[in-house]
Amino acid sequence: METISKVKNTKTRPERVLQFGEGNFLRAFVDWQVDLLNEKTDFNGNVVLVQPLERGMGEMINAQKGLYTTILRGIREGAPFEQYRTIDCVSRCLNPYKTEEFVQYQPLADSTDLRFIISNTTEAGITYRSGDSLEDTPQSSFPGKICAFLFRRFKTFAGATDKGIILIPCELIENNGDTLKKTVKQFASEWNLGQAFITWLDEACDFCNSLVDRIVPGYPKQEAAALCQILGYQDNLLDSAELFYLWVIECHKEFHEDELPLKAAALNVIWTHDMSFYRDRKVRILNGSHTMMALAAYQCGLETVEECIHDSLLYQFLYAGIFDEIIPSMEATREILEPYATEVLERFQNPYLRHQLLSISLNSIRKFKNRDLPSLLGFIEKNNRLPQHLVFSLAALISFYEGTEFEGPDLKGSRDGELYLIKDSYEVLSRFAELYGMGGDIKKKAERLSSAILAEDTWWGQDLTKIKELESMVSNYLVQIWTKGMKEALKEII
Repeated sequence: METISKVKNTKTRPERVLQFGEGNFLRAFVDWQVDLLNEKTDFNGNVVLVQPLERGMGEMINAQKGLYTTILRGIREGAPFEQYRTIDCVSRCLNPYKTEEFVQYQPLADSTDLRFIISNTTEAGITYRSGDSLEDTPQSSFPGKICAFLFRRFKTFAGATDKGIILIPCELIENNGDTLKKTVKQFASEWNLGQAFITWLDEACDFCNSLVDRIVPGYPKQEAAALCQILGYQDNLLDSAELFYLWVIECHKEFHEDELPLKAAALNVIWTHDMSFYRDRKVRILNGSHTMMALAAYQCGLETVEECIHDSLLYQFLYAGIFDEIIPSMEATREILEPYATEVLERFQNPYLRHQLLSISLNSIRKFKNRDLPSLLGFIEKNNRLPQHLVFSLAALISFYEGTEFEGPDLKGSRDGELYLIKDSYEVLSRFAELYGMGGDIKKKAERLSSAILAEDTWWGQDLTKIKELESMVSNYLVQIWTKGMKEALKEII
């Protein structure tokens, strides 16, 4: 069978978008929308992908000349519905950690066609790292790369205000655009790039906050061969996603619909000057329920979100967590929030989505902080008691991170004798390995882990041991998980 690049044509257009992140989500969300822009409007632009990390998918993407197929599947009007689309708006993917590709990446800052920078470098991506310098090729951190890139553009165009960039980060952190701008400015000051450059960042560029909403399981490994037979070509970059999507973009200047005509293409986008309601609703209900459920479910022997929906025990845990704890912790009324939560549960039931729980487990410490901790704290403030489902999910997280040995950058965990890899920052993983390596009986181990992990204020933004009875409840749940097993421990709180 011939590859997609042999049977489909690439199209040459101006490269208007620079995208940091080449993974499944952005390709099935942003690039899919850009492809529709090219079809339905006069946008006429391609996307250049940049690997934010040294190891990535660049070689596979370039081997297919940027072409790949999105497979959108779900239920529409009560019947199964599938939609296939060949995406041809990706011109190339650059790995700036390779010298020969770094020299192609740098001149993009000089392009008069370039207007947008999009990113998804995971929740851990928009962070400051000491040691980055302007001369690095490239800088290790994403904000360092952006600072160096924008400074080159500033110099190339002598600070012209019409040559600024519109940045739309898609990382799932609060105020992602503001955080990126703050960190870029931190590097600009540290590198002594001058007040004129900092003023240009303020006046010529717009660091938008954004919210993305689409479940993207990505490459459908088990079905790939059959799907390629249907398509009639080999595509090693198949990208599956649900039908639903929403993009909320909060601008600090005017809306940019004239340059990025998403609404004109009838796409589900909201341009706004205040996205706080949309963000809280999505992050705490959809993403928060994912994180709340995933690690407990995996330790129950389940593999996907769909399996959780069909498992009576996990569904009860999920439902109660959303409707009895997350929603009551929020400021909006039940009448506003419950219809969205019901829709979320329906989306989780999509029979075509095989959203792997281990994929959701990536960087769970940061995810719990951003997605679930606000609900836990909000529930305590409103009800003067602990939310047991959210607290149990925190104990399940600590249990999931049990391991003392590494395989490459990942910590090795074990489920019923089966190896799984725990993926997080080295700081987080090494701390867990240290604590689990101390041994001791179950009760002492539970007390040690709950005390030490909750006290990590750099992880949580505060010392959680100061919350009345939280430490003891987490410790008790850990004892139940390790003595009875995850399923029996779950039954105790259902």
